[in-house]
Amino acid sequence: MLQKVSYITMMEMYDRFRFFFLVFFSPVLLGEEEMVVPMESDYYSITTIPLPEGEVIEVSGIEILPGGRVAISSRRGDIFIAKDILGEEPLPVWTLFARGLHEVLGIAWKDGWLYATQRPEVTRIRDRNGDGRADVFETLADDWGIMGDYHEYAFGSRHDENGDIWVVLCLTGSSKADEKSPFRGWCMRITPDGECIPTGYGIRSPGGIGFNHLGDVFYCDNEGLWNGSSSLKHLRPGGFQGNPSGNKYFALTSDLGPEPPEPNSGSRIEIERERVPDLVPPPVVLPHGKIGNSPAGIECDETDGKFGPFQNQLFVSEQTHSKLNRVYLEKINGFYQGAAFPFLEGFGSGNIVARFAPDGSLFTGGTNRGWGSRGKRPFSFQRVNWNGKVPFEIHEMRAKPYGFDLSFTLKADIDTLADVDSYSMESYTYIYQKGYGSPVVDLTKPVIKKAIPRKDGKSVRLKIKGLVKGNVHELRLPGVRLKGINQPLLHQVAYYTLNEIPKS
Repeated sequence: MLQKVSYITMMEMYDRFRFFFLVFFSPVLLGEEEMVVPMESDYYSITTIPLPEGEVIEVSGIEILPGGRVAISSRRGDIFIAKDILGEEPLPVWTLFARGLHEVLGIAWKDGWLYATQRPEVTRIRDRNGDGRADVFETLADDWGIMGDYHEYAFGSRHDENGDIWVVLCLTGSSKADEKSPFRGWCMRITPDGECIPTGYGIRSPGGIGFNHLGDVFYCDNEGLWNGSSSLKHLRPGGFQGNPSGNKYFALTSDLGPEPPEPNSGSRIEIERERVPDLVPPPVVLPHGKIGNSPAGIECDETDGKFGPFQNQLFVSEQTHSKLNRVYLEKINGFYQGAAFPFLEGFGSGNIVARFAPDGSLFTGGTNRGWGSRGKRPFSFQRVNWNGKVPFEIHEMRAKPYGFDLSFTLKADIDTLADVDSYSMESYTYIYQKGYGSPVVDLTKPVIKKAIPRKDGKSVRLKIKGLVKGNVHELRLPGVRLKGINQPLLHQVAYYTLNEIPKS
């Protein structure tokens, strides 16, 4: 039977506490009207989908197949396919498609083949006789090393517009590049005919990979060596992602030119960009402990409004906090940058993958084995549906020479938009260093000098003194209210990574 999640998440518990506190103790009211405190569940629901009985399926890949079927892969090496899973009341009928693979972290369907990214290779799999069980397994590419270390993960994308699969490879032990396990910490691009092309380097410990609506490739790297905080990163061909441990593998390929200089430990990414020209600054730093600890799978909303008002924005799975975050990106001076926003909490396990279905729902899957998560189930397969009610949220946050322009999903109260006391901001970054992670450093408090709303109440221009190039700008909006009602934003915080300050 389909099981609806009637949970009380940590965020909902906080929301309820906040509701009672504001109603009974806070003077922040519009006139005599009591505050209406929104909750995530007012807009999006989470449904738990039954998995095959008796199976342990730590969902690590989700793909939509012809005929409305859905395939899922497991960290345990299994692939199952379900029919009758879409629609309001899915009653999945599961079939075992393949078993005995090696930690599949990415599946993709193309031209009658299911492609699986395993630790040692990308494999293409086919059911030749039509009995529902795979009977053809072909190695497409295996040009990287594997020693059996726990952290030698390989995350694979779906096919890009050229038919290529992009694979990001974790360092051995998430920190080492051993001669016996080549190309750890690199991105490899697998062509349809099996050519394996070194495409990027400087990766530490990826958690997922995906595309934006323009077909550009992004992955999530986790806090650790040379990563002061976890980040969403752009896999620009030839780009250096920041961790030099795997640079020794330049001796194995001429595809990317000579080995670059090593960055200085203890510096800042903004400084080292001047020394290391190929260094690609993270488009979005995900402040550790604030918006999550372990970002993972990436999925772009191309549902044409079936999932709400966030067309072409990215949804990033968060494993430790068992939630989804939302990311808005823009390109300034040739580099991606943008803002991260909280989106939805309360999933059963640690989210590591997400996939939109044709009906606009979003499938999610996860695990907590070895990685720990707030969701206490050992594994989960769930679906998120939008109920048609638009949440009051920041829609976009754009960098400007004078500060930021914000747009909203609904009309805001003009007076609260125009009040500079409705906002607060701080700016900070992280040490770019060989050691593990970093505290918050270089903290400043930019001053919001003026807030200029548009007459329709759906956007505001913030003129700010003290922007810092290279820093995260954490904006809070506790005073902004919905037009006509004393209701705050559903999520009152945004984290914008300001790699470039536009000139106009």
